[in-house]
Amino acid sequence: MKVYFLGTGTSQGIPIIGSDHEVCKSIDFKDKRLRVSAWITWEGYSYVIDCGPDFRQQMLASNCRKIDGILFTHEHADHTAGLDDIRPFNYRQGDIPIYAHKRVLVDIKKRFEYIFETENKYPGSPSVKAIEIFDNVPFSVGNKMAIPITVMHGKLQVFGFRIDDFAYLTDVKTIAESEMEKLKGLKVLVVNALREELHDTHFNLQEALDFIALLKPEKAYLTHISHMLGFHEVVQKKLPDNVFLAYDNLEITL
Repeated sequence: MKVYFLGTGTSQGIPIIGSDHEVCKSIDFKDKRLRVSAWITWEGYSYVIDCGPDFRQQMLASNCRKIDGILFTHEHADHTAGLDDIRPFNYRQGDIPIYAHKRVLVDIKKRFEYIFETENKYPGSPSVKAIEIFDNVPFSVGNKMAIPITVMHGKLQVFGFRIDDFAYLTDVKTIAESEMEKLKGLKVLVVNALREELHDTHFNLQEALDFIALLKPEKAYLTHISHMLGFHEVVQKKLPDNVFLAYDNLEITL
């Protein structure tokens, strides 16, 4: 299995429009972060987790040519706003399956009503096959099973996903003990770490590191990073040996 980090930034990305912050002015490519998303491939299968406003740019940069489905963590715009840009995949493949909580599917249908139109649908608009994800019910992705992991983004329920020994969690602030049981024995854990200061709805760096220390994956990668966390090279030097700051276009193999 290969995991390609399409984007590792927070909701505004880095650099932020009009910002004079030193990280936003960095010339290091690892400090330039599109909105958070990942592309997972194995044995000819290809799935994307989240489809934010940078989706088109991410698909071009990664040279992704096929998508077997999109797994949505939750409905916030930085995770869903790029859905219209699946059209080139539609033209080649037909309807693209999207997997999400019922609440998220309802929200997507409101935002992208034209995609779900059944009468007089504009012929160039995208087409999807909506598949509802249920708590504690694994679902099929290609020839593997994905396990949904419920986490809390403040007061909002969000799904993370485990496929084999890989798990991807974003926008986590709290997680129940029963859900943590589903994350034992991981080779790779991806989890959000917004900044050093505490935040109401996201792990800060220390919370993410404490979470990793509890789960003890072989390796962990931090994502959903804001400019306030600091320069990539400076932060990486502070991390434990098995914890890495992810960056856009990083590809890892399990």
